[in-house]
Amino acid sequence: MDLIPAPLHVQARADAPPFVLHAGSRIAAAPGTEAPARRLRAELSAATGFDLDPAPAGEDGDLRLALDPELGAEEYRLSADAAAVRLTGGSAAGLAHAAQTLRQLLGPAAYRSAPLPGASWTVPAVEVHDAPRFGWRGAMLDVARHFMPKAGVLRFVDQLAAHKLNVLHLHLTDDQGWRFEVRRYPKLTEVGGWRERSMVGYRAGGRRDDQPHGGHYTQDDLREIVAYAAARGVTVVPEIDLPGHNQAAIAAYPELGNTDVVDTAALGTWTDWGVSENILNASEATLRFYEHVLEELLEVFPSTFVHLGGDECPKDQWKRSDAAQARIAELGLKDEFELQSHVIRHFDRWLAERGRRLIGWDEILEGGLAPGAAVSSWRGYEGGIAAANAGHDVVMCPEQHVYLDHRQADGEDEPVPVGWVRTLEDVYRFEPVPPQLDAAAAAHVIGTQANLWTEFMYSGRDVDYKAFPRLAAFAEVAWSDLPRDPAARDWAGFERRMAAHYPRLDALGIEYRHPEGPRPWQRKPGIVGRPLDGPPGPSGEGTAP
Repeated sequence: MDLIPAPLHVQARADAPPFVLHAGSRIAAAPGTEAPARRLRAELSAATGFDLDPAPAGEDGDLRLALDPELGAEEYRLSADAAAVRLTGGSAAGLAHAAQTLRQLLGPAAYRSAPLPGASWTVPAVEVHDAPRFGWRGAMLDVARHFMPKAGVLRFVDQLAAHKLNVLHLHLTDDQGWRFEVRRYPKLTEVGGWRERSMVGYRAGGRRDDQPHGGHYTQDDLREIVAYAAARGVTVVPEIDLPGHNQAAIAAYPELGNTDVVDTAALGTWTDWGVSENILNASEATLRFYEHVLEELLEVFPSTFVHLGGDECPKDQWKRSDAAQARIAELGLKDEFELQSHVIRHFDRWLAERGRRLIGWDEILEGGLAPGAAVSSWRGYEGGIAAANAGHDVVMCPEQHVYLDHRQADGEDEPVPVGWVRTLEDVYRFEPVPPQLDAAAAAHVIGTQANLWTEFMYSGRDVDYKAFPRLAAFAEVAWSDLPRDPAARDWAGFERRMAAHYPRLDALGIEYRHPEGPRPWQRKPGIVGRPLDGPPGPSGEGTAP
């Protein structure tokens, strides 16, 4: 079975007749499965043209959905024979995963939005038992650098769900744009949601497009995204960055900045990539401002975790600011690193009081890790190892392995070759749990995540190219019970299964990077060039000129 990600257990019965889905097929939904049944009906009806009506009460259907409390929440079983396909999950999320496996078994046409003439719909006789390795299987989408309209985000959610990924980390704010509507502070999007122009390619090229760029999501837009994702087993985790990466917010409300060392009223939303030196001040008034922002955020996003960034916060302004130095003295802190930690700890407590949990990039370790906070370990494994050994939960997303904005091959054909080369095979051989952790610490690695920073992704087509097919390999790493030794993984077998998976990506309309290289329209003439001089950071450009 050419399934991706690979199931925990699959047993095909080659000597048994297949199940045939037909125009008269019906869906039987046991109590509690009504929502996943509606989702399955919508997807398969669109692809097949069949009505797939609900079976009358008390009658067996051709597609049968049920819950089993003895299964884990995301665990499922799929059993197919000539009589029926039976989908059983530990919860609606498990049934959502079972439905995705069924679509793969039906063939690539099951991913289309309208029926193809002459298509046949058969499922081989098979038994599948499956459950994920990690509870957090995520992808981070940066919509701050280049705004992705709502329809594109919904499409990306579909892509995640099709690969059994269950977390969309939505990076909503940065120096270059603020995308979350805050009704109490409308200038965050009116001013901070737009920049006058953008860099084109590397900073050394000195190119600007002189094209205003911006946009934002209303709170109702985001509620729609959250509900759409939840129906597909995906949780949306929002990120509001602080205290660094905030020039867009300071441009909107200058009092948030370090006004005694810089004329914040003259700042605009940043038009460069990289990391701005303009950071928040740490006054009580600024903390109250962000509490108000988060109050509205929590009304929109029900996720347990809230990401507050905490990364790449230059301290130069705080070092020069009399107000910042007075704040350090007032709080009895040692230095600027402890002042950043004070900000993170404040919001860790604030979120915990409201039943939520803070997660941040591994810089939140500097100056002392906030109690109860979880860590997104991006600067390699080291931050995650330190956090896990200290008893903190960790999501492993090291830039050296799973930053999908990094180029996929050497050569001038690759558009804007950011970072290190990371091939499909490199991603497949990524192991989220480092061998340095003992069993107790390893249990704190709650999951893994691939990150897409969009400085050089100008549209959804660019996101497709950077994400796929590598996100399919990452999905298998996050879901499947692969050998912990990357060298022992069956790369040849995965390549063979990917050959069957590419037609599914085609049917989904994903403009992925083909194995032989980028198509002509995926290249960026005049933007291609040398790799970066130094390692990239979360923002994608890092130490480059």
